[in-house]
Amino acid sequence: MSRLIVTGTDTGIGKTIFSAGLVQALGATYWKPVQSGLEEETDSQIVSRLSGRPALPEGYLLQLPASPHLSAEAEGVEIDPDALPLPEVDGVLVAEGAGGLMVPLNRKELYLDLFARWGAPVILCARTQLGTINHTLLSLKALRDAGCPVVGVAFIGDAEPMVEETICQFGQVAHLGRLPFIPELRAEPDLGGGQSALPGGRSGAARSIDRARTVLQEAFAQHINLDLIKKALAQGEMA
Repeated sequence: MSRLIVTGTDTGIGKTIFSAGLVQALGATYWKPVQSGLEEETDSQIVSRLSGRPALPEGYLLQLPASPHLSAEAEGVEIDPDALPLPEVDGVLVAEGAGGLMVPLNRKELYLDLFARWGAPVILCARTQLGTINHTLLSLKALRDAGCPVVGVAFIGDAEPMVEETICQFGQVAHLGRLPFIPELRAEPDLGGGQSALPGGRSGAARSIDRARTVLQEAFAQHINLDLIKKALAQGEMA
């Protein structure tokens, strides 16, 4: 089994969309260890919808949209990292963290500690907005100090070539490409049962999902360096 970890410099930067594109491109299985917040689509549901690939059940499903340790405490439970080993699957597994590296799982351990325990190669997603140099370089240092193998940085957002170059230079890390914002993926999915059928028996929702998957697939193939990612998988881990 090959494993990859997708994490980010912050929350809400688009790493779940990146994960969906990666899962789709690699024909992988997706896993979210801890899902905090159940009012909207979960990350597993988003990835499955956009990739057409399977997602494993989460280790913890928590109602409150907050840091995992706070969500767990609100339900009177404590997240146990020992209960979150990387699942065994056929082919490639893509595991996505929550927020950034320093997000607590409980009062003693962070997501970074879990990633270090897993020892799988890490892709760091970074937005291209103001502040990303500091956030990304700090995240890279934290990963390396914890002994986590880093595949490279995948940027998300509008092109900022000088910023991206600066991060890769100072961080001594591979540039995995930049996934632009994709307007077609921002609309809320209509997954209800009341859509009118279109010719060929396809509902409006099904056609919309097909279109979103195609757009993401094309954007990922055009903008992300899959060869470097596949090399990391072949090697098992990066130095």
